[in-house]
Amino acid sequence: MADYDVIIIGAGPGGYVCAIRCAQLGLKTACVEGRETLGGTCLNVGCIPSKAMLHASELFHQAGDEFEKMGIVGGKPKVDLPKMVAYKQSTVDSNTKGIEFLFKKNKVTWLKGWGKIEGPGKVSVNGETHSAGKAVVIATGSEASSLPGLEIDEKTVVTSTGALELQSVPKRLVVIGAGVIGLEMGSVYNRLGSEVTVIEYLDHITPGLDSEVQKTFQKILQKQGIKFVMNSAVQSATKKGKALSVAYKSRKDDSDHTIDADVVLVATGRRPYTAGLGIEEVGVATERGMIVTDDQWRTNVEGIYALGDTIKGPMLAHKAEDEGMAVAETIAGQHGHVNYGTIPGVIYTAPEVSFVGETEESLKKSGRAYKVGKFPFMGNARAKSHFMGDGFVKILADKDTDRILGAHIIGPYAGDLIHEVCVAMEFGAAAEDLARTCHAHPTFSEAVREAALACGDGAIHA
Repeated sequence: MADYDVIIIGAGPGGYVCAIRCAQLGLKTACVEGRETLGGTCLNVGCIPSKAMLHASELFHQAGDEFEKMGIVGGKPKVDLPKMVAYKQSTVDSNTKGIEFLFKKNKVTWLKGWGKIEGPGKVSVNGETHSAGKAVVIATGSEASSLPGLEIDEKTVVTSTGALELQSVPKRLVVIGAGVIGLEMGSVYNRLGSEVTVIEYLDHITPGLDSEVQKTFQKILQKQGIKFVMNSAVQSATKKGKALSVAYKSRKDDSDHTIDADVVLVATGRRPYTAGLGIEEVGVATERGMIVTDDQWRTNVEGIYALGDTIKGPMLAHKAEDEGMAVAETIAGQHGHVNYGTIPGVIYTAPEVSFVGETEESLKKSGRAYKVGKFPFMGNARAKSHFMGDGFVKILADKDTDRILGAHIIGPYAGDLIHEVCVAMEFGAAAEDLARTCHAHPTFSEAVREAALACGDGAIHA
């Protein structure tokens, strides 16, 4: 008799959710995790700690720049970065302990150590082999990728992990990569007083976003003080006394340049983490480092599934969570399902950026006729009263049927506002359905309704 029905390797958002759902469905479940705490990259050194730092730095900005405008008068606030980092860590600790509690509550066994697949249904942890009667699930997540010529020490040349542990605010921070991680962490230190320069290989920031959002977002960040060097390839980062000299080459004219920095943040993306997992030995197929699965998350090896950052698709915690539940339901004999067309993305800067579904570029490429409904936050009374008038809501709908195809928001609480559009899209709603739904006044969400109205006869307040 097998030790367990299911063994999940990795306790990040995909793995721990899959484990809990398996247990809820009556499967005897174990989850392998080598960290001292559960939650994976997201809870320990990614999503949760970065949001804590973003929140703290934004409050610092508001206290220094906006409180006096509202009649709140006091001394100029100062930054105690070690204390801020300690606050961040307390947030992490409470969340990771919460996952441990949920494991105990749902009777999920935590196999502490690093797992290796020995064959179908066989996983070794610290030299001891455990068996799974129904399935082994790979949920090992991803790791930061780097560039040649950059030696990461997590002190002066850092990934997001090191950036979350700095004990003093660097005078000059160079960020390599204008994606989500680079812009979020760059925003944190820009607010805390660093001179932030972002070097990006492409000619635009946040690849894959709606181009209008990209341009507006970059203008807002530049207005906040972040500098951008676009169309440039970083060659190296070398010690220059106590500082660093970052060499980069312009892709426009092949010219060479250097910039000095106290800290360099490497934010050039992430790659699946499967080292030491044993997938090569058991014959699990991969393509460009990603594990290949079918539409039921099954690999080519019987009884082995994979999900989250190890497989194709956006490397998002909530995408992994949805797949974790779907995989558990599939293993239990139910019909696991993920609607990849309604998975939102969020950038937690200030203002926030969120998006779901199609972009104008993707619709043009496919030749689909569409219409645009757009509303600026400057026309929203609540946003103006909070000094949050930058940005807009943009809804894309089918030209003939009015069905919502996508939405893009840059502005206050965009990460929360996007979800009413996600729900609408899940039900196949038309823009008119959203426009005819009463929204409380005054709320930020009224901007979403106004954008939906703009898909028809026109917004009221614009």
